[in-house]
Amino acid sequence: MAREYEPTVGQWYENLEENESFRVLSVDPDAETIEIEYLDGDIEEIDLDTWAELDLDKVTEPEGWAGSDNDEDEEEEEEEEKDLDETWDEDDEDEDEDDWDDDDEENDHY
Repeated sequence: MAREYEPTVGQWYENLEENESFRVLSVDPDAETIEIEYLDGDIEEIDLDTWAELDLDKVTEPEGWAGSDNDEDEEEEEEEEKDLDETWDEDDEDEDEDDWDDDDEENDHY
C-alpha cells in the first residue's frame, strides 16, 4: 500500500520497497519531474507517475549526511577563511620584515 506524499524540496524520504533513503532536490511542475539524491550521492530524475507508485515514508535527514547543502556551505566558508588566513599571514610576514628593517636602521644610528 503506497503512501501518497507530495514531493517537498529538501525533505528526506525512504523508499520502503527498496530500503533506500533519498531527498528531493527539485520539483518541476511544468515537466512533471522530480530530481532526487540518494545517500550515495547518485542523482536521479523521476516523473510524477513514478513518484505516485513509490511506497514512501518521510524520514529525518540521516546523521552525518555528507552531501548536505549545509556541509557544502560550511566547507566553502572554511576554504574562504583559509584563503583569508593565508593572505593575512603573508601580509604579516611582509610587515614583520619591514619592522625588522626599521629596527636595523634604528640600531645603525646609535
